[in-house]
Amino acid sequence: MQRAPTPTSSALGQSLRAQGAPTPFEDELAFLRAHGPVYVLEAPSGGRVVLSARWQARVMTSAVDPGASSIGFVNRAFIESGKTGTSFDNYGGEDRFWLGPEAGQYGLYFSPGAPFVTGSWQTPHELQEGEWEVKATEATRMTLSRTMHVVNWSRAVFDVAVERTVRVLSADHVQSRFGAAPPPGVKWVAFETVNRITNVGQRAWTRESGLTSVWILGMYNPAPDARVIVPFDTRAGGTIVNDAYFGKVPSDRLAVHESEGFLSFVADGKYRSKIGLSPARARDTLGSYSPAARLLTLVRYSKPAAPNGYVNSMWEEQRDPFGGDVVNGYNDGPTEPGKPSLGGFYELETSSPAAALAPGETLEHVHTTLHAVGDPSSLDPLAAHVLGVHIAAIVQ
Repeated sequence: MQRAPTPTSSALGQSLRAQGAPTPFEDELAFLRAHGPVYVLEAPSGGRVVLSARWQARVMTSAVDPGASSIGFVNRAFIESGKTGTSFDNYGGEDRFWLGPEAGQYGLYFSPGAPFVTGSWQTPHELQEGEWEVKATEATRMTLSRTMHVVNWSRAVFDVAVERTVRVLSADHVQSRFGAAPPPGVKWVAFETVNRITNVGQRAWTRESGLTSVWILGMYNPAPDARVIVPFDTRAGGTIVNDAYFGKVPSDRLAVHESEGFLSFVADGKYRSKIGLSPARARDTLGSYSPAARLLTLVRYSKPAAPNGYVNSMWEEQRDPFGGDVVNGYNDGPTEPGKPSLGGFYELETSSPAAALAPGETLEHVHTTLHAVGDPSSLDPLAAHVLGVHIAAIVQ
């Protein structure tokens, strides 16, 4: 692990971003170091993973090697502004920790009784402000922690101790997590976050007053050809995909391949939209692919039995607050006509089951990310094995 001094940021990254081109990892790292201390975990494969205690234990970005492109979305404009306490302090980051649910009668992102509209949306301050404590560091891993006090829409209080361990993975780890090793001829980087929440309050968390959950969101640079890919169980009943979070997703942006068991969602950062899959439909993997970048991203997450369901983040008073989605894809765009976007990115998101915890009890959620860069023929076996989808089917 490296913690280096903070050199001045290069102007190259700004120019490349303006042109829509990938930013070199070393330039992204220089920019981040110019605005705060960051840590670099070095993988045996040559990959790099950058994380920040100052920016709430986020994994800010990664790269398959130091000379490659930066993969995570880094919101340079917001970081340079120096703002804090906004409705969403969007520093970026390809693995950030949040708590769910977002909205509904047990939501955490709307003040008690507030309407579920964009103007009332407020990320809980303790989720986006203040530096996390670094508890342990090694060359390939880091553990950080924070204690939080949050209140839901129905005024229930949650005192939560959070611990996150971030570590880079070896080829053997990738084999064990994804059931397949990175193919020959492919450059790759993999990491996982182990996220633990503990009830450190005086009361038990119950369905009657609302439950919370671990919510991991990975933010990535959009591209015209980027697609979020989510496999699903063709044998399960019920709706395949919830595409009504911010209005129904147009058919040219969401393709559901019902017989093949996967959906493809446009990730161009131009049109605000969100999808979600229920625990009955979702598998324990999802990902994205960009032909131009030759980049395949795969995510695997822990999906245990969920006796209390999954929290519901729909922006409404809900009939089933524990009938929420376990995975989500989000594409950024203007929040309202004539309004700016939140920064221009797309997300791969996973959630833990709803946490009905007595004082002192803990819930754990693991979110594992693998990025592989290579020719389509080299990436195809990996995509087919993990997602059940061939590269040729994604780019149709």
